[in-house]
Amino acid sequence: MKKLVVFAATVVIVGCSSEPTIQTGPNAETTFDGLVRIDNARFAGAWIDPEIDITQYNKIIPGGAEFEFRSVKKTSASAARYTNKREFWISDANRQRLAETVSDVFTEELQKSKHFTLTEEPGPDTLIVHGALHDIVSNVPPEDVGRSEIYLRSLGEATLIIELRDSLSNEVVYRAVERRAVESVGNEMVRAHTATTWAEVRRWARRWAVRLREGLDSVHE
Repeated sequence: MKKLVVFAATVVIVGCSSEPTIQTGPNAETTFDGLVRIDNARFAGAWIDPEIDITQYNKIIPGGAEFEFRSVKKTSASAARYTNKREFWISDANRQRLAETVSDVFTEELQKSKHFTLTEEPGPDTLIVHGALHDIVSNVPPEDVGRSEIYLRSLGEATLIIELRDSLSNEVVYRAVERRAVESVGNEMVRAHTATTWAEVRRWARRWAVRLREGLDSVHE
């Protein structure tokens, strides 16, 4: 049980003043698939299977990711200048770029793991890492040549979901969920244009990818 608490703490609790604990007893919050809630987690929601020995795993299979976008009506750049809209349509090209950017960042970080190696073969010592971004929304209006510069505190947001699954049974042993905004360091205003937007998206993805990698490595440290 100690290893489970350390694992949960490193992946989702780093920075919290209260010690993370796995709920117990008849009132423990349990998911439909048998995971038990972790209190004092950094994520708004975090659950783990208290019966699984995480230390048995030392390999990971990148299981891909899902990307779901909020339904937003497409607005032209000129029309966006004269509305109070705060949510904007994301083009197909940018949706593809977002998926590729986030997937690349997570793969890069998982490859840096000190104690886990990437593999394509399931086994008793292998976890599948599956991710998802749901309800993705952009606060960045369409680009309009000649318009005034726009500064935003948040460039967009999405609900992040991370699941760790046993590669043989495909059963989820850990799940974390939280909605996060794409913000600059220090939550400062950022000029909304292509270069800064993608730089912040990449930084946002890297923060969570590093947290995941460090959490996995902590199991064997």
